[in-house]
Amino acid sequence: WLARILSLRIQHLGFPSRNLTSMEALQSAPKLHSVSSNFSATSRKCFGRAAAPQSVRLSSRIFGRRLTQEDDPGVVRPLRTCIGTKRGLKNHRPCLHSISSQGSGVKESFDRRLSGKCLSGFGCGNPIGNWLAQSFGGGDDGDFIREECGVVGIFGDPEASRLCYLALHALQHRGQEGAGIATSCDGALQVITGMGLVSEVFDQSKLNKLSGTSAIGHVRYSTAGSSMLKNVQPFVAGYRFGSVAVAHNGNLVNYKALRETLEENGSIFNTTSDTEVVLHLIAISKARPFLQRIVNTCEQLEGAYSMVFLTEDKLVAARDPYGFRPLVMGRRKNGAVVFASETCALDLIEATYEREVNPSEVIVVDEDGVSSLCLLPHRQRKACIFEHIYFALPNSFVFGLSVYQSRYTFGQILAEEVPVECDVVIAVPDSGVVAALGYAAKAGVPFQQGLIRSHYVGRTFIEPSQKIRDFGVKLKLAPVRAVLKGKRVVVVDDSIVRGTTSSKIVRLIKEAGASEVHMRIASPPIIGSCYYGIDTPSTQELISNRLSVEDTRKFIGADSLAFLPLEKLKQVLGDDAPTFCDACFSGSYPIPPPPSDCKYKDSEKVRQELQQSTLESVGIA
Repeated sequence: WLARILSLRIQHLGFPSRNLTSMEALQSAPKLHSVSSNFSATSRKCFGRAAAPQSVRLSSRIFGRRLTQEDDPGVVRPLRTCIGTKRGLKNHRPCLHSISSQGSGVKESFDRRLSGKCLSGFGCGNPIGNWLAQSFGGGDDGDFIREECGVVGIFGDPEASRLCYLALHALQHRGQEGAGIATSCDGALQVITGMGLVSEVFDQSKLNKLSGTSAIGHVRYSTAGSSMLKNVQPFVAGYRFGSVAVAHNGNLVNYKALRETLEENGSIFNTTSDTEVVLHLIAISKARPFLQRIVNTCEQLEGAYSMVFLTEDKLVAARDPYGFRPLVMGRRKNGAVVFASETCALDLIEATYEREVNPSEVIVVDEDGVSSLCLLPHRQRKACIFEHIYFALPNSFVFGLSVYQSRYTFGQILAEEVPVECDVVIAVPDSGVVAALGYAAKAGVPFQQGLIRSHYVGRTFIEPSQKIRDFGVKLKLAPVRAVLKGKRVVVVDDSIVRGTTSSKIVRLIKEAGASEVHMRIASPPIIGSCYYGIDTPSTQELISNRLSVEDTRKFIGADSLAFLPLEKLKQVLGDDAPTFCDACFSGSYPIPPPPSDCKYKDSEKVRQELQQSTLESVGIA
C-alpha cells in the first residue's frame, strides 16, 4: 500500500491531480481507495458516476496539496432544494454537490484511519505508522486549545469583498483550516470557499468574481463538524422567499437534538457542521419577514453563536443571550457598516469601532439604515475569559477590555503571587509574550527571546528515517542557547492542556543549557472542556483534571510550576467577573452540556486510569 502511494506520488509530479480522469485515477492506484471499504460502491450509489473526485481528493491529501473551488466548480453553487424538504434522491444529489466536492466522505474516513499517534492497523512502534501520523496531523496538535472561528460582515461599500478579504487576514489567528466569502450582487448571492489560509484560498481573479456592495466572510477551525471543504463557511441556501448566507462563530449545545428532529421531519443535511441547522430552521419557519425567521430560529438555539447573515438586500448580525463569543460593530468613513469578531479587523480596513453587538441582540443593516431588536429575555452575560488569555490578538479590544492590558496584568500577578529566583524571563511564543513582559517588569528581571517560533511550518511534514526526539516541537520552536545556557529561566505560557507539549518545551530548554526551568502559567488550571465554541480535549485528557499541581510539575519536568489563581483572575475583572464564563477553570457551566455527547461524560473510572498511567510514566505512582 505504501509502495503504491510512493509510486503514485512520482507519477503525480507530471501533472496536477485535477487533470486525472476517473479511469486514470483508479487505474493509477487500484487499491489506494480501499482505505474506505465502501469507496467505489458508495460513490456510485450516492452520485451515480465513477469515483474520480474521491480519488483525486485522496491523492491530493497524501501529497499535501489543498483543494479549492477550481478543483470542482460545484462548490460555489448555492445549496438549493433540500432545505426543509424531503423529495428523494432527485433533490438530494444536487444538495450534496453544492457545498463541496464529493470526496468528503472518503476523506473523513481516511482521516479517521490516520488520526492520532497510533494508526489502526500499524501500531505505535511501526515507523510507517509514525510517519503517516506525523504527515497527516498526528503528534502534539491535540495538546493545544484551538482557536474557534472568525466572522466578518460589510454593508454599503463598493469593494466589500476585498475589504472582507483583508478583515479575514486580520482574523486569521482564529482559524486556519478554511476560509470563505459570500457577496450579494444584482439580487443574487455568490460564494467562494476553500481549505487553507485566506491567502491560499483567494487571489485577484476570485475576488473579481465576488462583486457587490455587501459581503460576509469566515475563517474556520472546526469545533463541530469535521475538517473538510463542505464544512467551510459561509453556507448559502435557497428557500421559498429567496436566498441567505450565514457565517457562524460558536458552538450549538443542542445541535444534535435539533438535527435529529429536523431529519425526522424530512430535512436533508449536506454537512457535519452545526451551522447548517440554522439554515434549516430559517427555511421551515412560518414567519414571512426574514428578520422574524431569524428571531424564531435563535429562540430554538442553545449555546454560543455570533453570526452574520447576508440576503439579497440585508446584512444581519446576531449574538446569543449569554454573549459567549465576541462580535463588534464599526463604520468606515464612507458610511459602510462593518461587523467583526475582533477590533483588529476593523483597524486594518480603517473602520471606526462603535460598540459591541449586545447579547440577545439582532442588528439589521439595509438601505433604510441600521435597526436593532432584542431576541430573548435578558440573561447575565457570560463572555469567554479565554479570549483574553489566548484567542484574541493583543491589539484587540474584546468585551470592552484591552487584551494586551489583561495579559500584562496576568503576568504581573504571577510575579507577585509565585515569585522565584531567576536570571531571565522568556515566553512561549506567541500568546505567552505579553504575560511574560508583565512578569519580567514586576519581578525586575530582564525579558529575553529564549524561544524563536518558526512561522513557516506547514500543516504536514515528514520526519527523517532517523527519528528526532520532540520533532514536532523543534520544528515550531528553536531555543536560543546564548540566552538560556547556565541561566535560571522562568518560562511563561498561556495554559497547559494535556501537558505533553509543556514537557517537551522544558526538555528543549534544559538541553539548551538552562540550569533551572520554572514554568509560570498565565491562567488557572484547566479542569473542564469547553462546549461553547472552543475545541478542547475531553475532560479526562486534561492533565489538571487528573493531577495535582505538584504531580503535573513532575510530569513536565520543571523545577517549579505555578498557575494564575482563579481568585486573582476574578479580582482583575473586578465587578465584571460574574459576566465572564470560567467553566473550563471552575467546572460551572452556564448551559448544561448534553449528556449524550461522549465529550461531556466525566467517567471517574477513565479519569483514575489516566491519572495512574500518567503518574507511572514519571515514576511517582
